[in-house]
Amino acid sequence: MDFYTFNTIIWIWIGVAVMTFTLLLKVTAPYGRHSKSTWGPMISNRAGWIIMEIPALVLPVLFFILGNGSKPVVAWIFLLLFTFHYFNRVVVFPFRLKTKGKKMPIIIVLMAICFNLVNGFSIGYFLGNFAGDYSLAWLGDWRFILGVILFFMGMYINWKSDNRLIHLRKNSENGYQIPYGGLFKYVTCPNHFGEIIEWTGYAVLTWCLPGLSFAAWTMANLIPRALDHHKWYQGHFEDYPKERKAVIPYIL
Repeated sequence: MDFYTFNTIIWIWIGVAVMTFTLLLKVTAPYGRHSKSTWGPMISNRAGWIIMEIPALVLPVLFFILGNGSKPVVAWIFLLLFTFHYFNRVVVFPFRLKTKGKKMPIIIVLMAICFNLVNGFSIGYFLGNFAGDYSLAWLGDWRFILGVILFFMGMYINWKSDNRLIHLRKNSENGYQIPYGGLFKYVTCPNHFGEIIEWTGYAVLTWCLPGLSFAAWTMANLIPRALDHHKWYQGHFEDYPKERKAVIPYIL
């Protein structure tokens, strides 16, 4: 596949992200606390999470290795950062979840697999075939430096916020309480806010179309989900802090 065809596919995929964002603002995906059996057969949360995230860990590595392009050190660093995130998502995070007995619709797992198949392909194929122009000088470029700062800052926010939620659920009888502390002071979903920052940083540090596409899809998925979570908390807790936003402090 030539570079022009590849970019065309990615632009189409970004267009699909925009349409998905619009749809998810109107339809609440039956995921987590919004899960519904009316969406068909169910699977355990932990198993579903692992199955749907594995493609994003495996495919980039596979397409990178099989790619015909040169593979400079910078491309390896890009791949390492991407797989570092998904190693946690596949191997570590699911086994820390306190969601015993909870299930998700298989249709959600299948949709997430499709999402991760395309995004895993786009990152891996780009790095394996078209990343040969990245020299070591890129590591001193302002885009790489700024992007790395955003990437790890977002990851830190995401992990710290997830830790608070995991421990909160561990100490809760019904599984849900109002979270406090950290960025929960400002937003309902700082874990989603952190992930948005993280992948925005990845788009900046790679400065490539697949990176932009992944950031766009992250926003398309997580912003509507955060808005749904925010409404859920407001509907279930009369004392829910009124000053909190859903996902972006002071803004949204």
